[in-house]
Amino acid sequence: MSGPDSNIRDNIFTQSVLKQNSEQQAEAEIMKMINCPSLLTGMSHEMRTHMNSIMAFSFLLNKGGLNENEKEEFSNHILSSCEQLMYLFDNFLDSAIIDTGNSKAELVKCRINEILDELLADFRVILEREDHKDLVLILENQFSDQEEVYLDSYRVIRVIRSLFYNALNSTKSGYIKIGYCFKEDDLVFYLLDSGNGFQKCDDFLKTENLNESLGRHNDASSAINLTLARKLVNLMGGRIWVEPNGPSGTGIYFSVPAKGAGKQKFTLNKYLNSKMAI
Repeated sequence: MSGPDSNIRDNIFTQSVLKQNSEQQAEAEIMKMINCPSLLTGMSHEMRTHMNSIMAFSFLLNKGGLNENEKEEFSNHILSSCEQLMYLFDNFLDSAIIDTGNSKAELVKCRINEILDELLADFRVILEREDHKDLVLILENQFSDQEEVYLDSYRVIRVIRSLFYNALNSTKSGYIKIGYCFKEDDLVFYLLDSGNGFQKCDDFLKTENLNESLGRHNDASSAINLTLARKLVNLMGGRIWVEPNGPSGTGIYFSVPAKGAGKQKFTLNKYLNSKMAI
């Protein structure tokens, strides 16, 4: 028998089936990460490396007889290892949470330059603390400080942080360049480096089998960072891609929908004149 009640029951049944399929797909994605031997082995190695660093430098600090420069250096090593451990776990768990389907994009009004200025200030501290003397950080701005847009700023920040740590892992000297531009109705962010990680980034961003990719590259930290970045960008309704940058460097770009009054439209240009080294 057809009728309003029958249509309602059909709709409820359809929604229930869709929800069940979504939950099963999310569970499969989570299990795919948990049951990835190479990922778990890599995470275990990263954890032991950072914990050994924390224990060793804590032991040296407790011995005493150190000058102020040595104390500061050892304390920075401990702090850096603690931060990297926290970031590793945060990214792994957040990636799993996204797969449950309980995360949604949340648009807020923000100023892009302010976001990037704060991020670059944090990144500069990291470079100084970890003694990256041969690495230059470059910020490319295209708009005035008054340019405001609506976007999911929290997740955009998470993506840029993940891409920065990934670039830092592959770039020992040269530069890391961060910038953005508008392209049609999207806001495009990009992070370029002069390192040697293009093949690895290209593989991790495109792979359907993380275990096989880790077998080729053996870098759990980059795998987790790039996996989270891809999932966050997809969650925001955008896309992420990678291109070669110079002989061996990497250019990672991601676009997200953005709304804003008075927004100008620009085409993507990798070689901008407005540059500020930090």
